[in-house]
Amino acid sequence: MADKYTALATRVIHSGQGDHPHGSPYTPVYNTTTFRFANTAALEAVVEGRAQGNLYTRYGTNPTLQALEHTLADLEQAEAALAFTAGMAAISATLLTHGRAGIVCVGDLYGGTMEFLSHQCAALGIPVTWLLAGEQEQLPALLSQRPGQLVLLETPANPTLEILDIQVVAQQAHQHQALLLVDNTFASPVNQQPLTLGADLVVHSATKYLGGHSDLTAGAVMGSAALLKPLWSWRKNLGQTLAPETAALLSRSLRTLVVRVREHNRNAQQVAEVMAAHPRVKRVYYPGLADFPGHALAARQMRGFGGMLTLELAASRAETSAVADQLKLILLAPSLGGVESLATQPCTTSHHSLSPEERARRGISDSMLRLSVGLEDPADLIADIQQALAAVLADQ
Repeated sequence: MADKYTALATRVIHSGQGDHPHGSPYTPVYNTTTFRFANTAALEAVVEGRAQGNLYTRYGTNPTLQALEHTLADLEQAEAALAFTAGMAAISATLLTHGRAGIVCVGDLYGGTMEFLSHQCAALGIPVTWLLAGEQEQLPALLSQRPGQLVLLETPANPTLEILDIQVVAQQAHQHQALLLVDNTFASPVNQQPLTLGADLVVHSATKYLGGHSDLTAGAVMGSAALLKPLWSWRKNLGQTLAPETAALLSRSLRTLVVRVREHNRNAQQVAEVMAAHPRVKRVYYPGLADFPGHALAARQMRGFGGMLTLELAASRAETSAVADQLKLILLAPSLGGVESLATQPCTTSHHSLSPEERARRGISDSMLRLSVGLEDPADLIADIQQALAAVLADQ
């Protein structure tokens, strides 16, 4: 039914839903590990792929999981999707599937992704090359040296909210027979759809905006059926398939994704504008601000600027920590994308594993305070930040 509607808010509610027993409007939880068959011939037909059917939940052949994946694919206008136990499961399996010839990272990435690339990929002998966003002109030469590489980027990037031109990087990658993988976690499919801009694969930590309530852990990869087919085997054999209970919970959350993200966008914009004028705030990193370096590009390739922003305070590392500790309404916690607002210092959490020198090279200062702006009233959030700043930095 959802296929005949163009609006995402409509599709995300009805996509993947059909007729279910007892009149349920949504796919129920099939909390079962295995599925029976009438005879061996029917079982063998499913095993060999000659017939559709449910076989074994670890394989992903479970109605609850398949309904979720149908919706996930629809979110990114993809041909197919695979759900994983976590965002890191999704991205690690994708890198192991399509990045074995080499991976070129452009711009800043989530700290956990950088750790996997630096340690696990290195241990497996997978070549990894790092480019800052300002070094993108080197990408074609790097790709020409080794065919079949995978290009990885995140936009907006964590924690600088740096914006990269997906269309341009996709063109550079495809000219050298490389694939482009985009981490779209910060933006969400409501604000940005990388596949429509030329990317080959999209990855999400579904723990964040897709889940939206800080009550589940999941990941997702979207793309063509051809690219996801080999990825399916890695997921199956690494035991990374999402449990039916969590799949049902994520499906529930997706039905409110559009309205939630729109409100995240609105609240973050208000917080960013007020904080940009605060005397104790050195800089606000938010794509929705007209003076943000990537604003024009973000306005072109995004439909909203997201709920994430980073404040760089006119303060030391210790003083910035003290401001974080002084927050009353905004919770001091890692993660993002929930209905509640969260604050964290990247140097102590998401990018703690990087050396101080590498953080400095990437422009990640110790005085940064990353905010995941939730769905509270923005006036209350602004007042909380202001009182924390006043308590710590008022006398300076």
